[in-house]
Amino acid sequence: MRIVIVIAALTALTGCASPPVNRSPANPLTVVSAVDPERYLGRWYEIARFENGFEKNCEGVTADYTRRDDGLISVANTCRKGAPDGKLKVANGKAKIIDTETNAKLKVNFFGPFWGDYWIIDLADDYSRSIVGEPSGRYLWILSRTPTITDQSRADALSKLQAFGYNTSALYFTQQPPTD
Repeated sequence: MRIVIVIAALTALTGCASPPVNRSPANPLTVVSAVDPERYLGRWYEIARFENGFEKNCEGVTADYTRRDDGLISVANTCRKGAPDGKLKVANGKAKIIDTETNAKLKVNFFGPFWGDYWIIDLADDYSRSIVGEPSGRYLWILSRTPTITDQSRADALSKLQAFGYNTSALYFTQQPPTD
């Protein structure tokens, strides 16, 4: 019986394990100088991410942000399991702006009392591409208003991430469904 308890405990701990740190702490992480929350709302497609447990085997990933009546932001993250046309999985949560000077630092919540950092560290002037990270360097997303980005936009994003001290070779590039 003790063996079963130990195996169960180890399995639970493994499931809670954090992803690896993929950013040098030498450069403090900074956010963009200003975000217009109303322009940031809407659909974003995940172009790339650092692998993490809650997006395991996810393709065709999107995030939809809408304003709630209480001033918070509704978050609906979708994932297609295994392939861009795989079974749909949706995670609903909420976000709140915690830095009202820039609107670039948010906290997101998907369950219980747990809130995670969501820092907008790069944002195209036309709000066509965003890079979201958090201080530990364990989580990172490149987002776009379209399912794909140009080679130039990708190179620009990777260059900025390298300047921030990120290990860009650890990025996973999400498969999105083909566009018509």
